[in-house]
Amino acid sequence: MGAPFIIGHRGASGERPEHTLAAYTLAFNQGADFVEPDVVPTKGGHLIARHENEISGTTDVADHPEFADRKATKTIDGQTLTGWFTEDFTLAELMTLHARERLPQLRPANAAWRDEKIVTLDALIDLARSRGRGVVAEIKHSSYFGSVGLPIETKLVETFARHGWSRRSDPVWIESFEVNNLKALRGMTDLKLVQLLEEKNGPADGGAQSYAAMTTLAGLKAVAAYADGIGPAKALIVPRDGEGRSLAPTSLVADAHAAGLKVIPWTFRSENFFLPAELRDGPDPRAHGRADAELKMFAAAGVDGLFTDFPGEAVRALK
Repeated sequence: MGAPFIIGHRGASGERPEHTLAAYTLAFNQGADFVEPDVVPTKGGHLIARHENEISGTTDVADHPEFADRKATKTIDGQTLTGWFTEDFTLAELMTLHARERLPQLRPANAAWRDEKIVTLDALIDLARSRGRGVVAEIKHSSYFGSVGLPIETKLVETFARHGWSRRSDPVWIESFEVNNLKALRGMTDLKLVQLLEEKNGPADGGAQSYAAMTTLAGLKAVAAYADGIGPAKALIVPRDGEGRSLAPTSLVADAHAAGLKVIPWTFRSENFFLPAELRDGPDPRAHGRADAELKMFAAAGVDGLFTDFPGEAVRALK
């Protein structure tokens, strides 16, 4: 088995503000096979790359007095949020904003990047195609956006097709934490689909009893009826004990492979704050520990690909 393919999670988001052309470009420069945008719509239905539709934590929108009256409180997937939401802005308005580092306490160097703009999905696909690389697109809050008249799925498929990507063999994966939208997508595209899995809880659309149920042999067989792979939280493959140390791997990788599914875990980050206790380097949560050892641990477990904020480090460790 070859090395897992490497996905720049929101670009090289450990070294540049996430979901910016600077982050995506660096990821490709470092050797990432794919980059991953989270996809949300604007007021007019244009698809853009943002971690969430609530953008106060990743842009300078709060510094724009002309948008003060757009601040709102909404309930999305059962969570009440107050801030500014992409669906309340036109694309032209959003393009006046600047991206900001989402984790400045852990990644202070990224805060120096102050001029990056929001990226459209079209621009990102153009970049990926120009570099001969691929895109792994996550649909955010599918049911919510459908409920407010801004469904993502059809436009996403149409956007990829417009750029010449519509076949199973094309370097594209579409992923979601929900279930029913992936089942609908299976009927409208040949592009590869990934069922994302959290360590706890269940899909927001009620498409399955729980994520835990989806990791059973029967659950994986059901997923394989509509998806090509699973994207599990790392802890579903290598759990940790009460002190944060790695435990023995579960059978999830082997079970998923037996069901015909690829396994693409998330998210590998190099800071001590995110690493298992035995791989941390000192007490500083910002310091980089032995991320290479964690990456090799998962590669040895047989994963097919992985999401990382530091694709350059993953390339060095695995390729």
